[in-house]
Amino acid sequence: MALNVLVVDDSAVMRAMVIKTLKMIGLPIGELHQAADGAQGLALLEQHWIDLLLVDLNMPVLNGEEMITRLRANPEFRELPVIVVSTEGSSTRIERLEQHDVTFVHKPFAPETIREVIKQITGISHE
Repeated sequence: MALNVLVVDDSAVMRAMVIKTLKMIGLPIGELHQAADGAQGLALLEQHWIDLLLVDLNMPVLNGEEMITRLRANPEFRELPVIVVSTEGSSTRIERLEQHDVTFVHKPFAPETIREVIKQITGISHE
């Protein structure tokens, strides 16, 4: 089973890096979608089947935390695996996010870290 992934980050460079990492880590990745803010991300979730969400926190329009709060309020997306990929260092904010059943990965990250987190939260293995 290939994972359809949505990458939400206001930095086009960071989105490209995350997508490149996803393609090289040896997991079955299907469609890759990307959005520049949480509002675009929520719109894409309504349009496409997404198995995994990777989201930054600090973005314009609708930040990652606001996006996750809205996402978890919708029964359709309550169980969607979410990885927060951010430079955020506030333990208070990280704890608040973890209450929404997300996994936190600090930027910069090693490809192996992303691979292991994806395997852990989705149950998927190597191709």
